[in-house]
Amino acid sequence: MILLLWREVLKFGLVGGTGWLIDNGLYAWLWHGPMSGSTIKARVVSTAVATIFAWFANRYWTFRHRRSDHVWKEFSQFLLMNGLGLGIVVACQFVSRYVLGFTSFSADFIAGGVVGLVLATIFRYLAYRYFVFTVELADIDTPEPVGLAGPGSA
Repeated sequence: MILLLWREVLKFGLVGGTGWLIDNGLYAWLWHGPMSGSTIKARVVSTAVATIFAWFANRYWTFRHRRSDHVWKEFSQFLLMNGLGLGIVVACQFVSRYVLGFTSFSADFIAGGVVGLVLATIFRYLAYRYFVFTVELADIDTPEPVGLAGPGSA
C-alpha cells in the first residue's frame, strides 16, 4: 500500500515535471510572441496544452491501476479539477501583476509558473487520487470469496 502510494507520487511528479516544462515553455514563447499583450490568456493556453498531456499521462501511466471504464466521466472530472488548479495559478499571477504591480516576465513566471503551480499541483494530486481516479485495483481484480472449506466442498 505504501509502496503503491510512493510509486504514484513519483510518477505524478514526473508527469507534473514534464507538464511544467510544456506549460512554461509554451507560456514563455507566447509571452514573448503572439500573446505578448495578453499574458493571462497566454497562461490559460499554455496550461490547457499541458493539461491534455497530463490527462493521457496520468490516466494511462500514473493512475492506470485506478482508472475506470467511464472515460468521459473521468475526463470531465479531470478537466474540472484542472480548471480549479488553473484558477489557483491564474489567481497567483493576477495578484502579482494587478495587485502587487509586478509586470515583468520574471514576476509572471514566478507567481504563476512556480508559486501558483506548486499550490495547484498539491491540489491536483489530491483531487485526482480522491475524486477522479477512484477505482481501486483490488476492487476490480479481487475474485469473489469462496467458502471457508474451499472450492468444491459441501
